Amino acid sequence: MAKIGGKNFDVNLGDIALHVESCTLDITDNSAVAQTRGVPDGYVDGDVAAAGELELDSTNFNLLVDAARSAGSFREMKPFDSVFFAKAGEDEEMRVEAFGCRLKVSSLLSIDPKGGEKSKYKVPFDVTSPDFIRINGVPYLAAAETEGLR
Repeated sequence: MAKIGGKNFDVNLGDIALHVESCTLDITDNSAVAQTRGVPDGYVDGDVAAAGELELDSTNFNLLVDAARSAGSFREMKPFDSVFFAKAGEDEEMRVEAFGCRLKVSSLLSIDPKGGEKSKYKVPFDVTSPDFIRINGVPYLAAAETEGLR
């Protein structure tokens, strides 16, 4: 039975289809255990954030450069929704959606004169929309948490 691996993922940033060298997306959920007199007594919801990083080769980084040129600059690019989709065989599927992603460029050059490896560019991003993250169509946040934010 086929399992999902990194080679199975297609990545779309807005309407740009990219091949990534690597990609991360991390959720920080600061929910915590509530305590009464130092004893666990339920929980409290905390703030959330999500951020990730794309590592791209020159060909795919230039797709982002073209989008930034159209916007006027990298910082003028509007936040976009990202879809990370993978399918392996007939039974394994994963779809992660991140909403309102805003890009930054962190590692623009790393030149090795010995060669032997493609140039790579690191592009971190933050999730900025109250729609936040969906995993296989299931929202991470409860509807009540985002009420009035859209």
